[in-house]
Amino acid sequence: MRWIVFFDGDCAFCSSSTRLLARLDWHDRVRLSPLQGELAKSKGLAMHEDPADDTMVVFRESDGQAFYHSSGWLELMRVLGFPFNLALVLKVVPRPWLDALYRWIARNRYRWFGKADHCSLPEEAVVRRLL
Repeated sequence: MRWIVFFDGDCAFCSSSTRLLARLDWHDRVRLSPLQGELAKSKGLAMHEDPADDTMVVFRESDGQAFYHSSGWLELMRVLGFPFNLALVLKVVPRPWLDALYRWIARNRYRWFGKADHCSLPEEAVVRRLL
């Protein structure tokens, strides 16, 4: 089974997070695509490219299910497997609280980490996963 992580290609934090994700995806289950790209539009996810909205959408190809906000992050931790799936213990925290934390980080990501004003050459592990 394969998952696609749609990320904000204009966000420095999101871009560096995708590089980290590519290194941590030991089972080669995840592919990457910017929310501003054609694939996101074809999957009906273009509305999430607005910086005021999501920063990441995890899309499961087998059934077309999309995971947003903290659910997307938790699904990604599950997909990565041990030890990352230990984060699933956070499911005991009410989802509105996790989503509020996720949205707070999303709202402040440009202020804290900046915007990607240039395209850095991605690592080979990232290039291999880009769709």
